[in-house]
Amino acid sequence: MNNQVTTLYNGVSMPWLGIGVFKVEEGDELVHAVKFAIKHGYRSIDTAAIYGNEEGVGQALHESMLETGLAREELFVTSKVWNADLGYESTLKAYETSLQKLGLDYLDLYLIHWPVEGKYEEAWRALETLYKQGKVKAIGVSNFQIHHLEQLMKHAEIKPMVNQVEFHPRLTQKELLAYCQSQDIQLEAWSPLMQGELLNNTELLEIAQRYNKSIAQIIIRWDLQSGVITIPKSTKEHRIVENFNVFDFELSAEDMTRINQLNQNKRVGPDPDNFDF
Repeated sequence: MNNQVTTLYNGVSMPWLGIGVFKVEEGDELVHAVKFAIKHGYRSIDTAAIYGNEEGVGQALHESMLETGLAREELFVTSKVWNADLGYESTLKAYETSLQKLGLDYLDLYLIHWPVEGKYEEAWRALETLYKQGKVKAIGVSNFQIHHLEQLMKHAEIKPMVNQVEFHPRLTQKELLAYCQSQDIQLEAWSPLMQGELLNNTELLEIAQRYNKSIAQIIIRWDLQSGVITIPKSTKEHRIVENFNVFDFELSAEDMTRINQLNQNKRVGPDPDNFDF
C-alpha cells in the first residue's frame, strides 16, 4: 500500500487519509483546523453543501496555498450534493454553488450525499455530465448500500469511483466492502471513530498500548489496512497531528481480526434504507 495515496479506477490519485469538517461551523475554528491539517501533511479535505461551511473551507484552502506555496493540484477537495437538490438541472446548479463558495475552478470528488429513492439516478446523470466536461476529477456516492449501487449501475454510463459510508469497528459493513472491492469502487469511511464512542473501548485500548499508539490511531490504521480511505474529524491541532501519524506502524493480522470482531452492525448516523430528510 502506498503510504499516502491510492489510485481510483479512473487513474486519479486520492489520499488514504483526509480531514472531515462535518458539524464544524463557519468561523476561525474551521479555518484554523483545515490550515492545521494542511500544514501537518493532509492533502484531502471533505465537506458538503449541507455542512454550511464550504466558504470557510475555501478560505482555508486559499490561505494555505498562499502561505505554503502548495499548488491547487496538490490538494484533493470533496463536496456533496444535498437531498433537496437531487435532480439533473438542480444537481448541476448545486455543483456550481459549491464551487463558487469554495472559490475553486473544479472539485476532485463530488458525491451524491444520500440515496433518496427515485431521485439519485437523475442526479447521477448530472455528475456524469460534470465528469465528462472535466469539471470534476472523480464522481461517487455516499451512504449507498449494495442494492442502491446495483440500481444506479443499471442506468449509469460511468460507475461510481467512491462510496463514502459510515464505517468503524462497530459497523464493519463486511458485505458492502467486499462488493465495492469486487466492483473497483473505493470505500471511504465517515465517522471512523464512531463520533468518539470508541475512544474508551477497553479492547482497543489494550491493542493501542501494545503499539504505543492512541485508540484513534489504531482505528485509523485498521481502516487503511482494510483498504478503506478515512476522514477523521477534529478541530484540535494535537489531534489532527495524532490522527495523521499512522503510516509508521502496521497492525498484525491477529489484531485486525480482533478489531473486526467488535462489529455489532451499530450505527451512529441514519440508516440509508430508512431515513427521512
